[in-house]
Amino acid sequence: MGIVLAALVSLLGIGIVGLVSSARVVKQYERGVVFRLGRVRDAPRGPGLTLLAPVLDRMRKVSTQIICMPVPAQDGITRDNVTVRVDAVVYFSVVDPVRAIVEVQDYQFAVSQVAQTSLRSIIGKSELDDLLSNRERLNQGLELMIDSPALGWGVHIDRVEIKDVALPEAMKRSMSRQAEAERERRARVISADGELQASHKLAEAASTMADTPAALQLRLLETVVEVAAEKNSTLVLPFPVELLRFLDRATEYRSANGGT
Repeated sequence: MGIVLAALVSLLGIGIVGLVSSARVVKQYERGVVFRLGRVRDAPRGPGLTLLAPVLDRMRKVSTQIICMPVPAQDGITRDNVTVRVDAVVYFSVVDPVRAIVEVQDYQFAVSQVAQTSLRSIIGKSELDDLLSNRERLNQGLELMIDSPALGWGVHIDRVEIKDVALPEAMKRSMSRQAEAERERRARVISADGELQASHKLAEAASTMADTPAALQLRLLETVVEVAAEKNSTLVLPFPVELLRFLDRATEYRSANGGT
């Protein structure tokens, strides 16, 4: 009786050990691909506790989280013959765990290589101005170029962003001079427009004052007051024009009346 009980206990212990060794825990952000004798078995296992057949089954876990992968800087020559160095970042996730395990040996390495070759290709097809100011369209083009082969590996490209465009020092100095010249040109245009508008206003004011001599005298008096406010200024007043005209009219009147 004791031997039978010991055998039962041993079998129970072996069963418990086998059960524990065959149990796997899949996390919320993972999927488990089960291989039975080297062949994929049914659908990937979801999150939670899953049991495997001892010896027969093997399981590989695949993360379904979005992966942020930096793309190493790539040297290239743009379509307008400018040497640049561009780097980027790729955001992607696994949508088909079976394909990600079966179709490609290392899907992250494969995505990295496709991203690098696509980045070099987009540099050669673009001009420098596009790389500097039209990145949204280039990002979309890169995303399409990488996503096309990645879908066959069960990977979806969420987005691609060009991070930085490094230019040669000579090109930086040339662009700086160009920007400075452009700013100087705009300043001169604005100054010339201001002078033109001021001349039009002065012409209108002169025309108004010519029709109204009293306005000209008032303006003269305002100028005198402004100049007199300066303590260290010497003011020389011109002889009033209106007084000369009055004397001229008085002389003509006296001549017309016989000098009386």
